[in-house]
Amino acid sequence: MQNIFPMQRGHRRAARPGRTILLGFLFVILFGACLLHLPIAARDHSVTAFVDCLFTATSATCVTGLVVVDTWQHWTVFGQIVVLGLIQIGGLGVMSVTALVSFFMGRTITVRERLEMSASLSLDDISGIVRLMREVMLFTAAIELAGTALLSIRFIPQFGIAEGLWKAFFHAVSAFCNAGFDLMGQREAFSNLSDYAQDPLVNLVIIALIVMGGLGFLVWRDLRANRKWNRLSVHTRLVLIMTALLLIGGALAIFVLEYSNPQTLGNMPVGNRVLASLFQATTCRTAGFNTIDQGALRSGTAVICILLMFIGGSSGSTAGGIKTTSVAVLILAAWSVLRSRRDITVFHRRIEERLVLQAVALVMAALGLILMGSFILYTADNVSVERALYETTSAFSTTGLSENLTPTLGVVSKCWLILEMYLGRIGILTLGAAVFMRRIFEPKIRYPESKVIVG
Repeated sequence: MQNIFPMQRGHRRAARPGRTILLGFLFVILFGACLLHLPIAARDHSVTAFVDCLFTATSATCVTGLVVVDTWQHWTVFGQIVVLGLIQIGGLGVMSVTALVSFFMGRTITVRERLEMSASLSLDDISGIVRLMREVMLFTAAIELAGTALLSIRFIPQFGIAEGLWKAFFHAVSAFCNAGFDLMGQREAFSNLSDYAQDPLVNLVIIALIVMGGLGFLVWRDLRANRKWNRLSVHTRLVLIMTALLLIGGALAIFVLEYSNPQTLGNMPVGNRVLASLFQATTCRTAGFNTIDQGALRSGTAVICILLMFIGGSSGSTAGGIKTTSVAVLILAAWSVLRSRRDITVFHRRIEERLVLQAVALVMAALGLILMGSFILYTADNVSVERALYETTSAFSTTGLSENLTPTLGVVSKCWLILEMYLGRIGILTLGAAVFMRRIFEPKIRYPESKVIVG
């Protein structure tokens, strides 16, 4: 990259797009919480407790889906619009929305803004970033409108034209952004999509939207430009392979473990059990919708779901988790070590050791936050370890699935989940760069090697 930063005291200072992203998300969350705190946002026109407003705003902006109040029963249309706006901003990224405003105003995008936009999409290069952002906006609009049209086929006959279209649009945006917020609380609070557990149209449309949002914009751009497998980038191929393995493997495991559970799949026809299993495996990839009772899952199934949530979606997407490519890199690194190979290779390409170190750091930090959160929930609200682990993993991976626990938590546990959702959305590596990165091109000091016994 060219020297685009001014010299100061002999050093070139690094721009900190990570800090802008961090503060940008924080500002959007606080602004959204203030709007939800207004009496006009609640159906009974009362002032909602600020911690609940903050929790909802964080969950929406971080596209998580954990809720302390039912979205349809508690919030007015105004409140629902605020929630949906936060979901859209959180799904696209704060810098993407800033770029969209600049496009409409006809303003030139500065170099600093280009750096911030590239960071929001997990890119190292700013070349072509403005054109890419335009494509992201158009792709998002097209997919969400297509999802709205398909879902309206089911919702308009049930709820009428106005409410049916609103529900279809809300759920299309929520699904594509992997948010998991729903407006189906008219029958029962927190029922989510349980009424549509055996509806092929709703299930398949939501699954498709979740997968498309979770693959990432760069993957879709690569697929459009290079339609042959061997022409796709290594990133795209790894994402597609890992996504297929996790979806198929997860659905198969859930189907087997829950097949005879009368509280989940046991009372469904075989075909619908397959559909519900696929939906559960998909929504665990940081989406947050549910068609079966999460609190009724068997322990083995809960472990599978925790693993799927922990991995999450792909880099540069609307999904959370440690990302499919991070897991792929760690698997390839382990395979290289087992074969006593010095280089980590895949598809006749070598993977940098720096990426392996980043993946290890990400996994260790994520595990630390999740375990700490589980301990806090266990201590503060006397929650069982299994349920606490499920809830904190869901929060950090911005999934939003809950074993009916979140609404019952106290202030301390809610505040910790808010922090987990925030860190999970902005990314631990982004936080580290924003906090610890002081300068670029510092003098390189390499210390002598030391042998440590491993294994």
